[in-house]
Amino acid sequence: MDYSLILSNLTNPTLLFFILGVVAILIRSDLEIPAPSSRFISLYLLFSIGFKGGMELAHSGINAEVALTLGLAIVFALLVPLYTFFILRKKLDVYNAGAVAATYGSVSAVTFVTACSFLADKNISFGGHMVAAMALMESPAIIIGVILIRKFSNGKSGTHSTGHIIREAFSNGSVLMILGSLIIGIVADEKQAEGIKPFTSDIFKGFLAVFMLDMGMTATKRIQAFKQGGLFLTLFGILIPVFNACLAILLAHSFGIADGNAFLLAILASSASYIAVPAALRLAVPQADPGYYIPMALAITFPFNIVVGIPLYYGLLAIL
Repeated sequence: MDYSLILSNLTNPTLLFFILGVVAILIRSDLEIPAPSSRFISLYLLFSIGFKGGMELAHSGINAEVALTLGLAIVFALLVPLYTFFILRKKLDVYNAGAVAATYGSVSAVTFVTACSFLADKNISFGGHMVAAMALMESPAIIIGVILIRKFSNGKSGTHSTGHIIREAFSNGSVLMILGSLIIGIVADEKQAEGIKPFTSDIFKGFLAVFMLDMGMTATKRIQAFKQGGLFLTLFGILIPVFNACLAILLAHSFGIADGNAFLLAILASSASYIAVPAALRLAVPQADPGYYIPMALAITFPFNIVVGIPLYYGLLAIL
């Protein structure tokens, strides 16, 4: 196991700013991010992630394996929040179950980058379209989460048609931002897109660091909610990613997808978002408690995948 790779990711500035946010609340500092600024940063992150993902998707050539892999990625993004929502409803209310389900249906870019480095270290090739797969998995889970919440919240599941709920989900500001940015990234002229690169790429990590600082403070303020979930939420944050990864490996192997791409598909299926989904949920579902979905994704699933998941999924793939 490459411990230097693990250390490099655990000392990532964005994660360290998250820890700073935790410390700020624990020592009762008056540090805070103004609400309008927090909202702007959330929208900016969704815009940047969607736009860059769309450009990557436009660059990737399409063949049978690429189409199949992208299709499987979208299936996982749609399927995971559906089945996890009903598992989570055993312990959580509709809003929090939908938020956590969306979190686990989406992906962690940092986990994906770590897995790419793992493959590079072992000289295993993988397709550039896997970046597009990551981008495609960001928004479907958010949409499904919002639809489930709209469908089952407040006992009003029968007051609106499914079509009305879907339209409401797609017109939600955060969903519209990431989907619209993705489409614009696909159709935008590459040379013209270079003109806004300083905004879409160069300052991204700086805004992300501030966002993670805010998330650290928010999660710590609400951590009591996570404690109430107890062992159930902790086991969920470990076992569901393992199940998703195993399913992705089996499907990819049965369809003859190359090992490097199959491994990255498993990583995407097993990861949980702590950037795009929290940014969207803070706008789309303010009733959901960040004390559930942020600690689960960032404090349980992320370190588990980095330390245990990556070598475990690689070992499972090697057995087949």
